[in-house]
Amino acid sequence: MGMEVQLVENIGPLLPDPIRKQEDINKIYTPDVEDKLGYVFDAIRLIKKKLANEVPLIGFAGAPWTLLCYMVEGKGSKTFDQVKRFCYTNPQAAHTVLQLITDTTIAYTRAQVEAGTNTIQLFDSWAGLLGPDDFATISLPYIRQVVAALKDSVPVIVFAKGAWHSLQALEETGASGLGIDWNVTPAMARALTSGHITMQGNFDPAKLYLSIPEIEQEVKKDAGTFW
Repeated sequence: MGMEVQLVENIGPLLPDPIRKQEDINKIYTPDVEDKLGYVFDAIRLIKKKLANEVPLIGFAGAPWTLLCYMVEGKGSKTFDQVKRFCYTNPQAAHTVLQLITDTTIAYTRAQVEAGTNTIQLFDSWAGLLGPDDFATISLPYIRQVVAALKDSVPVIVFAKGAWHSLQALEETGASGLGIDWNVTPAMARALTSGHITMQGNFDPAKLYLSIPEIEQEVKKDAGTFW
């Protein structure tokens, strides 16, 4: 989309020239995904051939809000104050960029499906930075667009980490499944939705440091709520 992205060890994603002014926004564009990311689709086709239809393949993408966080902040952050300031002080520009990200994400995930992925999971890793009202205006509308563009072709799973307060709204996007994190109980997640949508997750990955018997016990503890 016109921005350099580096993956730096012990730092994570790094964008050396983040969005800071209108001139930076003017450089953002919706690319030809086949031209820029063709190697991803080639990899999907190779993997599908090796899987020989024995195992389904899940494709994925970051949700528009989470991608905006990195594009404005330039790197990971505990609070992402820069991107919040951007959204609050220049909402029109923020929504312009969010729409560009959304259009690109739709093209990218559609190409993944055409290459052979059996489902798509959308990760809004930084959804929990937004309160319910801000999530409803800054993140949810763009998630809704991505789901709408894909749901008739493949099942779509949405994982908006920390946005337990909006599980009902996320279900109403038409997603086939929702990911939940360990800050909400399965029972609460069920109560916040229709009780019929598929859910996954809810396990704190740090608990993988436990012994195998303890892990098995933790995994099974709330399993009945999901079924």
